[in-house]
Parts: sequence; structure tokens; C-alpha cells
Amino acid sequence: MSSHLHRLVANLAGVALAVQAVPVLAQGVTGGNSNEAGARDLTSAGGPTFADIADLSESAGLVVKAQIRKMVRVEDARAPGLAQGMARFYMTAQTQALIAGKAPIGESFVYLVDLPLDSRGKAPKLKKQDVLLFARAVPGRPGELQLVTPTAQQIWSEQAEARVRGILRSLLSGNAPVKITGVRELLYVPGNLAGQGETQIFLKTKDNSAASITVHHEPGAAPAWGVSFSELVADTGNPPQPETVEWYRLACFLPNNPPPGTNVAEGIAERRQAEADYRTVIGQLGECRRTLNQGTKVSG
Repeated sequence: MSSHLHRLVANLAGVALAVQAVPVLAQGVTGGNSNEAGARDLTSAGGPTFADIADLSESAGLVVKAQIRKMVRVEDARAPGLAQGMARFYMTAQTQALIAGKAPIGESFVYLVDLPLDSRGKAPKLKKQDVLLFARAVPGRPGELQLVTPTAQQIWSEQAEARVRGILRSLLSGNAPVKITGVRELLYVPGNLAGQGETQIFLKTKDNSAASITVHHEPGAAPAWGVSFSELVADTGNPPQPETVEWYRLACFLPNNPPPGTNVAEGIAERRQAEADYRTVIGQLGECRRTLNQGTKVSG
């Protein structure tokens, strides 16, 4: 390794540490079966999910389509935190398109990434491969990028780019739902008729704006629920559809059970109904499945 490359790798040491912040379990370019690592993309079966792409998109200041021009393996001794079966590479890439982000980016740039090795100790051959990168600019270091997670380099395809652009549009739209950080309180109030009533679940949000879930009961009918990300009353009977940002905000960031002390309903029966309604909502939202890191839920 040349002295110039030594200096660049040293400058990017913080990038390497950031890359190791999340376990590498990807089935894209930066993880999974090394024989498949050069062939899978964001639309592959068993590959990244809606939640994975949304996570990456929200963490990244830049989403870039690039072509890998050169990859040089970093000596393992100079790659702290390197996982077993992986090798760290110093990548030189040519910018193809800036899909999202406002930071200036030149015609080419460099970054570090960890790649899986096969049984012979060989890494996937990615030279001239187009990739999608979810990254941040490195302050004071023009021409360098930092991947936001170990799985933030993914194989490009037209379908993969279209999927990312669609999710980005939803996340960045002016009426995009605010980030949910938890549950503030829940309250069940019975109605005038037997079997009638309503549970309000008030949510915590990142910007302290209003968000709530309403579960409505009518005699002889199944509970109907909806969500509002404003001061308006929720449209019960129209819960968010899977693989939408509204669904992502709830399914991926609400706890499985209401936290202690949040159920403020009066009486034992009312508290039980409020908890049952909360579980109904969680059950109908379904699992927030991720394949790029451990676990199916993350804290907000």
C-alpha cells in the first residue's frame, strides 16, 4: 500500500469505525453470501425490505448512484473492528447521479466499505459495477464519503433505483408523517350503548407535534381504527397500508406493549380494553421486517 493510500485510510478511520457500528447481516453488496454479493440488489427476494431502505434513506445525507472504478484491500491490521470473514476496501468511484442530498459532490470520490470473502478468501469483483450508496459527506474532506451503515452500499438496478426514489419522495414530501418516538398515553372511554366506545392512543413525536391512533367500537362490529398525524381526528376504518411511510412510522417504532404508566383509562375494565385495542393495532400493523440488521424493531 502506498504512503498516499496509508494517509487516506488513516483520514477515513472514523468512517471505518462508523461502518462497524451495525452488525453486518446484509444480503446485498456489503453482507450475506459472498457468492451472491455481486448479484443481488434492493429488489431481490430475501433482500432489503421497505423498512431497510427507509432506515438507510433517513440516515443518509446523500444517496448516490456511482460506478466503482477501483478497489484496494486495506491491510487487516489497519482495519479496526473488522468482522470475521470480511475485508475492508478503499473504493474509488465515479459519480453517476445524485439521487438525494444537497451536499456538493464531485465527479469522483473515495470511501471505505467492508465486503464478505468467499471460501478462498476472495472478495466479490465489483470493478465497473454500478452501486447505490447511502452516505454522508465528510466535513473538511472534499472527495470523501462515509457510508451510514455497513449495509449502505447496494447493487444498482433500474428497479432498485425506482424503489429508492419512491420511498424518498414519500419521506421528503411536505405532508410526510412525522417520526414517532413512543406512546404518550392511551385512554378508553365507553359509549352510551353496550359494546360502544373508543380508545385514543396519543403518540410521542420527534418534533412534539400531534399524532394519535383512534380505535372505534360499535355493537356487533369489529373494531375499526385509523391514525392521524395532525390535530385532526383519525379516519377510523382506514388504517395505513403496508409498505407506506405511515405504516413504517407505526409498525417500526411503536413498542409491542404500551409502556407502564401510559394507560390512563378509569377502571379495570376500561384499562383492559385500552390495552386490548393497542394490541389489536400492533397485530394488524404486522411485523416490521428488516434484513440488513438484527431485530425487527428499533427505538426511535
